[in-house]
Amino acid sequence: MEKENTPNISDDLIKYKKDDISTTSAQSDETNPWKIIIADDEKEVHEITKMVLSDYIYEGHPLKFYSTYSMSETIALLEKEPHFAIILLDVVMEEDDSGLQVAQYIRETLRDSFLRIILRTGQPGKAPERSVIMEYDINDYKSKTELTAQKLFTAITTSLRSYRDIRIIDKNRKGLEQIIHSSTHLFEFKSMKKFATGVLTQLLSILRLDEDSLYIRNSAFAVDDGEGGLIILAATGKFENYVDQPVHTILPEIILERLRKAVEAKTDIFEGDAYIGYFHTKKNSQNLIYMTGCSRLGDMDRNLLRIFASNVAIAFDNVSLSRELVATQKEIIFTLGEIVETRSTETANHVLRVSVFSELLSNKAGLSDSQTDLLKLASPMHDIGKIGVPDAILNKPSRLTPEEFDIIKLHTTVGYSILQNSEREIMQAAAIIALQHHERWDGFGYPKGLSGKDIHIFGRITAIADVFDALSHKRIYKEPWSMENIITLFRDEQGKSFDPELTQIFLDNQKKFMEINAQYPETNEPQKKSIW
Repeated sequence: MEKENTPNISDDLIKYKKDDISTTSAQSDETNPWKIIIADDEKEVHEITKMVLSDYIYEGHPLKFYSTYSMSETIALLEKEPHFAIILLDVVMEEDDSGLQVAQYIRETLRDSFLRIILRTGQPGKAPERSVIMEYDINDYKSKTELTAQKLFTAITTSLRSYRDIRIIDKNRKGLEQIIHSSTHLFEFKSMKKFATGVLTQLLSILRLDEDSLYIRNSAFAVDDGEGGLIILAATGKFENYVDQPVHTILPEIILERLRKAVEAKTDIFEGDAYIGYFHTKKNSQNLIYMTGCSRLGDMDRNLLRIFASNVAIAFDNVSLSRELVATQKEIIFTLGEIVETRSTETANHVLRVSVFSELLSNKAGLSDSQTDLLKLASPMHDIGKIGVPDAILNKPSRLTPEEFDIIKLHTTVGYSILQNSEREIMQAAAIIALQHHERWDGFGYPKGLSGKDIHIFGRITAIADVFDALSHKRIYKEPWSMENIITLFRDEQGKSFDPELTQIFLDNQKKFMEINAQYPETNEPQKKSIW
């Protein structure tokens, strides 16, 4: 498009001297500049604009210029490169309204409301200021004839300030959304270790909201006040190898001192490049979060952390309560299991071992963590129905008659009837296990003659765990089998009594099963050895 013969650039701008305008900071961070597009079909405009603003620095960051000479070039750049702060946009390029089309494209197609649009024109008649301001979402309108060095400086400064404020508002909005979303998910964690890992993940996520964030390399750990003192529950970055270790044995004195300060003050603190979050639960447990790489956090980021921390404190209490409830359920379940095994002259460690065997098989079979935890907790209830079997039959040292064996078989349905009416997930799982742990892969088991994968995976796993434990330990009616004979039986019954894939997992991990046996040996008195 041929330009009209009017001066496009102010003489004051051409005569510009660097001393005529000042910048906001003498030091520049070259790694994170303000990105500015000069969109104009006159090369001289690009050269002079860059010359005038060559030493410009705002809030410690210089300008980085991108030059385009047509509407198509400008749109291509906008689609390729994100996060521009300002576009100095000529109205007339290929067409009389090229700049207006670009402005419309930015707002309506790219939906970029952050980019500050400064419209510049050497031909005001082509695009009258009043109508352009009303019809297009631009931020400033300048005639090139009036654009002095000082006015250009003022326009850039006010636009950058506006861009900065809008980005801060948006980051604050995203941060609050992240906090709400994070807090919701934190309440879902049942395990304190999983909860602590979730906290670290969400905190780091909040700090990385800015696309050009400097906080991507943060390292962090979460600490729990265990019986033996402060223990690292979860960690990232340079701390990730410290999980489950006491803090006083592995952390340098400077970090220990910061943790002590937070504990003594009973509040979160910022010191150096570190943030230390302090949480005190209603159960008088102390929990701490330590994060490095926080030296450049602004007031807004620190407030985001504090808002998040207030939710974490409540969540810690809820997780502690959940943990206490689960511990109570575990104690009740094992007490019931012990009662049954005591009646049948077996020790309490039978249910402990079955629980750990089941956990091992579940992990190796690829079940989820939640399924494995559920099975580990529910499997000790597999023989709860034996509470309905007479002592004379339960403890008979000789071979059972067919009639007596029929009575023994009833323990599966009795156990199921005891547990089935509970709405608790653990009890529902235990009911399935009680009913199905004597079913066989080939369909010749009891009580329903289920076969293959019609038998719940919990029942199939517990069957292997229960039989292995029964064979490898002394019972009133038999001596313990040798490991060689046990392996022979499982090979023979693979695909008959037992799920072939689970049986192979057992055979491939027989040494680990033997190690568990050694860890929880048979004794005359029940051992209160924790498996959690």
